[in-house]
Amino acid sequence: MKKIVLSIGLITLASYSFAQENRPFKGYYENEEYKVYLKFNFYDNNLTVPGQEIFGKLPGFLGDKLDGRKWLISDAKIINNKEADVSMINDVGSEDLKAKIQLLNDSTLRLKQVEGSVLKIARSGKWVRIPKILEFRPHK
Repeated sequence: MKKIVLSIGLITLASYSFAQENRPFKGYYENEEYKVYLKFNFYDNNLTVPGQEIFGKLPGFLGDKLDGRKWLISDAKIINNKEADVSMINDVGSEDLKAKIQLLNDSTLRLKQVEGSVLKIARSGKWVRIPKILEFRPHK
């Protein structure tokens, strides 16, 4: 009887642990072409932007590997296990936009700008527009 109870307990614990890890809208993804990355947790909304802790805890942010500027994800709403709507603002508060994040599969997600400002990054002293649709892969 003890073995049965212990077995049921272990199975329940294992299934609970698996369910906790199956959180597709939590992660760190990169786009190597533009040298940008997305770090997000739309479940706990508990990320702080390095060096910009004044903004408090957020659902996530888009960062630049070559420049310290960030686009903050100020709001995120999970639509289903494959799609989320996000609101983003640049770290100086002068531009904002709405976007969709779609999980295409286990190794790719797509950020699609829907309305508002255009995502821009700094390169060689100039602003460069990022395409309205950009794909990301998990951080290696």
